[in-house]
Amino acid sequence: MNLLHDTLSAIVPQDAAFRAQAHRRLEALTMPYWALGRLLDLAEDLAGITRSMRPPIARKAIFTMAGDHGVVAEGVSKYPQEVTPQMVYNFVAGGAGINALARQVGATVTVVDMGVAGDMSGLAAAGKILSRRIGPGTRNMAEGPAMSREEAVRTVEAGIDIARKAAETVDLFGTGDMGIGNTTPSSAIVAAFSGHPAAEVTGHGTGIDNEQFTHKVRIIEKCLRINRPDPKDGLDVLAKVGGFEIGGIAGLILGAAALKKPVVIDGFISAAGALIAHALCPAAAEYMIAAHRSVEQGHRIALELLGKQPLIDLDLRLGEGTGAALAMNFIEAAVRVLTEVATFDEAMVSKASA
Repeated sequence: MNLLHDTLSAIVPQDAAFRAQAHRRLEALTMPYWALGRLLDLAEDLAGITRSMRPPIARKAIFTMAGDHGVVAEGVSKYPQEVTPQMVYNFVAGGAGINALARQVGATVTVVDMGVAGDMSGLAAAGKILSRRIGPGTRNMAEGPAMSREEAVRTVEAGIDIARKAAETVDLFGTGDMGIGNTTPSSAIVAAFSGHPAAEVTGHGTGIDNEQFTHKVRIIEKCLRINRPDPKDGLDVLAKVGGFEIGGIAGLILGAAALKKPVVIDGFISAAGALIAHALCPAAAEYMIAAHRSVEQGHRIALELLGKQPLIDLDLRLGEGTGAALAMNFIEAAVRVLTEVATFDEAMVSKASA
């Protein structure tokens, strides 16, 4: 708990002076005023986050948090639970969507076992994945809390510790996830914080049909009714209707914010982790960059709660960190605009008439 407390105490808002300096330069670039729109907004954010007019973002790393969920026993997913460990092996082999997109943007991918229902010890011992294992998946939250409060703290602190240990080699963090059934706790988290009915924050996940969707909504309603998560207490929400990997994502975000480094939030599951981080420290949102808008309807509501407008909208719903990897291209573009485009005075170009 000391690590969590110390981290929360270290998070402060973006630097207003660097934001103002970046804004002055951006509005003086050789183009009509703010002609690159939200790309310039992003550049200003990056200056404020990093306290630099040359924001460091070259060393990119995506952390894909993996964990299983007891609520899968309720039939909320189209895929069996053994897919989670199978996909971890696929990540390690470099054959997943996140591997291809991370290679394209020059980012590393680190898989973290937060609580996979399978033996990952061989991969961990070989240094192929990080082990921050809390247990072999959460408990069935349709029957009671997904985890204890102490376990919830451990998941968040695991994510913080990962960010701290990566601080010397990573400029730009990205979040990712893997865990069959994890749209169910994510929907429950969004419902808990937003007050929206379960049906409005739940999607079709891995491709369930309408009948399965109705069943999934009922299970989420039951989870919320049984556990009564307190939206004023982020740890209570995480413990009662969350997931080990969701807590790890929340911790990674908090750790990056405390380090004054930008963190790119992937899709729906990552947004659920971001909501936990925001509940624990609202200022952490100033270090989050929303990568994309998922087709999961709860993601839109989560982004609204975070006050974030996503960079891209490509009907993505894979997770893994794929949206974060794609968004890193735009982040690099924003920095290049800030640092490489000349101002009117530097280029000796005539300005527009008043």
